[in-house]
Amino acid sequence: MTTHPQSRLLVTSGDGPRECRRAVSHILRQIEREAKKAGIRFQAEIAGEADNEDPSSALVTLTGAASGTLSLSWTGTVQWTCKSPFRPHHKRQNWFVGVFAVGTATRPVPDLEASALKTETFRSGGPGGQHQNTTDSGVRITHLPTGLTATSTDERSQHRNRQVALERLKSKLFLKREEGIAREKSAQNQLHKQLERGNPCRMFKGERFTERR
Repeated sequence: MTTHPQSRLLVTSGDGPRECRRAVSHILRQIEREAKKAGIRFQAEIAGEADNEDPSSALVTLTGAASGTLSLSWTGTVQWTCKSPFRPHHKRQNWFVGVFAVGTATRPVPDLEASALKTETFRSGGPGGQHQNTTDSGVRITHLPTGLTATSTDERSQHRNRQVALERLKSKLFLKREEGIAREKSAQNQLHKQLERGNPCRMFKGERFTERR
């Protein structure tokens, strides 16, 4: 089986205000567009405790030959210059988000022993018409200590769906931990100050999130 290069990015607003979370949403959409254009598979796990519209952070997984190049182009501080879409009379117009490269082989996710997992199977429609709703190939895995779940119905076989669901669950657990680390830094009032001090690697402007060259 061919192994495709993979890169991970943690996109976080730190302890920034709601405008920074809106910037996170913009960044995720922009990375997805650039990934699609470059033939790179894009997957994002959103922080579970964030609001549905604008997450405080997300873990992005990029898979493909050019994933490293795309990842590198985003690593650093991203600046968004825009009047607040939430506070019309607010004077501040510069908002900052951190994008950090995360090693795919570092900080292994704990508690993935069989005793910490609950696996359920269910009937799912597969890629082929005749295959649809004929086998219990869909897989849902629950991480019992945290209650996080991941599901896969993308593959024909139950075995492959279990592998995919497990990888998704690992990403969710990884994000949960990285979010905790970011929150600890925020509690020390360090992370967002660090973002504001950093020289932006990419700059965007306006509600249409147009890049400034």
